[in-house]
Amino acid sequence: MKKGVIFSGMRPTGRLHVGHLSVLENWLKLSDEYECNFGIVDWHALTSNFDNTEGLNKNITLMCLDWLSVGLDPNKSPIFIQSHVKEHVELHMILSMLTPLSWLERVPTYKDQIQQLGSQGKDVSTYGFLGYPVLMAADILVYRADTVPVGEDQLPHIEFCREIARRFNYLYQTDVLPEPQAKLAKVSLLPGVDGRKMSKSYNNDIPLDATREEIMAKVQMMVTDPARIKKSDPGNPDVCIVHTYQSIYNPQEVEEIRSSCRGGTIGCVACKKKLADVLDKELAPIRERREQYANNPSVIKEVLADGADKARAKAQRTMELVRSAMKI
Repeated sequence: MKKGVIFSGMRPTGRLHVGHLSVLENWLKLSDEYECNFGIVDWHALTSNFDNTEGLNKNITLMCLDWLSVGLDPNKSPIFIQSHVKEHVELHMILSMLTPLSWLERVPTYKDQIQQLGSQGKDVSTYGFLGYPVLMAADILVYRADTVPVGEDQLPHIEFCREIARRFNYLYQTDVLPEPQAKLAKVSLLPGVDGRKMSKSYNNDIPLDATREEIMAKVQMMVTDPARIKKSDPGNPDVCIVHTYQSIYNPQEVEEIRSSCRGGTIGCVACKKKLADVLDKELAPIRERREQYANNPSVIKEVLADGADKARAKAQRTMELVRSAMKI
């Protein structure tokens, strides 16, 4: 028997990288335990990129490919495009009517993102950007999800969703909308190969479909202990990006590598080769599955169409209950 209902999604903004892998592996585990719904949230992509939509459809296809290549099973959990389930925007509209403006203005990430994205030249002083937490709440509540896997930085958004559900239920004297609980995910936070946040725009990412040659090239770029000049010099693994990756992807050898680094008996070149071998072994089955799906584009269309049908059926049931509670 499933524990509960989950909704989770990602914005289609480009190729996924190894920094996303632990999130997707967590989804795989949850799909065995919960009734999961996985959305490619393309409307959310518009909140900060409404003036640059040319590559959106391509990014949607790439994201679906990445999800399937990691092993998400559309027969267990529907995989769908958010905008293909119109009930998302219907519930968003209803919830926006009863959400106090002050609630949106106090969302912790709002001012930070206004400043951050504004410094990048993006115009985000829009109604849609201010209201994106309401759309996020609608994404969750339209499936009556009671559980949402998130990192700690997303906890304020889940509490916001709970407040909206609570307000709706109070206003219409119902219990239609659940107050979802956050399920903190144990996600490995990987830096980019240069130590900054991993991002395609920085060219410091390792794509999920990277070839062995690409993996080796990226690993060679990784920042190591700058004070270490020769192999025999004692190194400090605590300031080494390679060691950060070793601790996640090579736990069996990490203590030995750590000791050898401090003792000057393993050089950075040999350490990087070990890591490249481990990463290649990790990504090889993902590459193989991805190639199979990429060679059958009709499968991607079928997965997304079937997923939208399944998601829509669930969302329509929720909206019937919502309208009944509101007597409209």
